[in-house]
Amino acid sequence: MSMCRDTGVESQSGAWKAGVAPVAVVMISLNEGHNMDAVCQNLCGWAEQVFLVDSFSKDETVDIALRYGVHVVQRPFRSYGDQWNFALSNLPISASWTMKLDPDERLSDELKKNLMSIFDQAAAYAISVKIRLWFMGRPLPVNMGLVRAWPTGFCSFSDVDVNEHAIVRASILHVPGFLEHHDSPDLEHWLEKQNRYSTAEAVVAYRKARLAFTPRLLGTAFERRMLIKKYFRYIPFRFFLFFLYNWILKGSWKSGRVGYMWARLRSDHMRFIEYKCREIELTGTLPIKRSYGSGKPDPRVPQYD
Repeated sequence: MSMCRDTGVESQSGAWKAGVAPVAVVMISLNEGHNMDAVCQNLCGWAEQVFLVDSFSKDETVDIALRYGVHVVQRPFRSYGDQWNFALSNLPISASWTMKLDPDERLSDELKKNLMSIFDQAAAYAISVKIRLWFMGRPLPVNMGLVRAWPTGFCSFSDVDVNEHAIVRASILHVPGFLEHHDSPDLEHWLEKQNRYSTAEAVVAYRKARLAFTPRLLGTAFERRMLIKKYFRYIPFRFFLFFLYNWILKGSWKSGRVGYMWARLRSDHMRFIEYKCREIELTGTLPIKRSYGSGKPDPRVPQYD
């Protein structure tokens, strides 16, 4: 039995109860149990289909998703681009539109309404939305526009390890309304996640692997960002300048102490990437992939309560 409490819609079949929007929402996950209830509630009564590609979570991610009737599959995680391309190519998506969503994101009522007005049109647009960042339970005046929805079959993802982006075969239309990004439930979770991301980005930098976008000075905002990322380690006072960029130019100062801490931590993230890359260069060894937290009991040894 699946239930959407905010709509009162209940299904005895265990399948997702189709909502009013002709869109298939696709998510990927690893240990997102702290987000699954809220994101499923956010989509109840709205999305026609909801899919989840899980990378063998150890928490209640899959349990909660199945309770809501989400179509769940599991697959080993190799890279973000690889996982998203698998999802778009192999899931039984039948809705007219497809939307990429992270489990820690929520659609505002305004965004849902404005997306519906586009879904009802015959024109085939790729849809860009404004993503607003939340940190320590507070919204920051920090947002970015990203393509998150498209006519089904019109998109693939860049085949990169991190910072994948949508490659769409349609004109891009920006739709007003916020997609609220609740980055982490607490700072411990945020730091653990940044530790994983900074390791992945350090490996990319060490291997001089292809970035999400081609770096260009006179290109798009994302291409200029990739140019800065490529040559960041050669910029004098780079960590302080990056802090000022996030605190002043991005406007996080408007959120007071929380905005200041976020800007400092963003600078620390870039420092971790550089230090980890330097460690790889010195040791000639890539970081070991680690699994944190307890595993299953080993039947070969005595067990005690």
